[in-house]
Amino acid sequence: MEQNEKDPINQTEENVVSNNEQPVEESTAETVVENTNEPINFEAKIAELNDKYLRLYSEFDNYRKRTIKEKSDIIRSAGEDVFKAIMPTIDDFERAIKANETVTEVDPIKEGISLIYHKLKVACTAKGLEPMDTIGKAFNADYMESITSIPAPSEDMKGKVIDEVEKGYKLGDKVIRFAKVVVGS
Repeated sequence: MEQNEKDPINQTEENVVSNNEQPVEESTAETVVENTNEPINFEAKIAELNDKYLRLYSEFDNYRKRTIKEKSDIIRSAGEDVFKAIMPTIDDFERAIKANETVTEVDPIKEGISLIYHKLKVACTAKGLEPMDTIGKAFNADYMESITSIPAPSEDMKGKVIDEVEKGYKLGDKVIRFAKVVVGS
C-alpha cells in the first residue's frame, strides 16, 4: 500500500509535507482522495459534528431539568393528597372548638374528640400510615428505640416490650417513626 492511499485524515498531512520537501500551505481545507476523487471538507465535517454534539448536550440538559421538575411536582402532589385527606379533620376540630365554647357537660366533648380522632386515624391509614404494635413483642432495634429497661414482671417478658412511651409508625415497609419502648430485663 502506498502512502497516498492512506486514510483522508493523514492524507492532508502528507499533502502538506512530503519526502523532505518544504511545507506547502493549502488555500482550502478540501483535499481530494485519490480512490474516490471526491473532495472532503474537514471544516464542514467538524462543524457538523460540533453541531450534533451541542444538540445532544442541550437535549440531555433539557431532559435533566425536566426530570427534576417532574420529581418535585410528584413530591408536591403527594403531600397535597395527604393534606386533602386531613383537611376535613381539621375542619371538624375547628367546629368542635367553636361548639365547645358554650358546652357545660364533658361527655359530649369527649365523644366529639373521639370521633375526630377516629376520622383522622382512618384518613392516615388510607394513605398507608400504619401504627406498629409493640407491647408484648420481642425488642427489635429495626423498629423500636429502647428508652429504658426495667425488671421484667415475669420470666417470659425478659427481652420483650413492657410499655410503649411513643407509638411507632410505618409508611408501607418504611419506618417513619421508631416506637419508643420500655424493655424488660
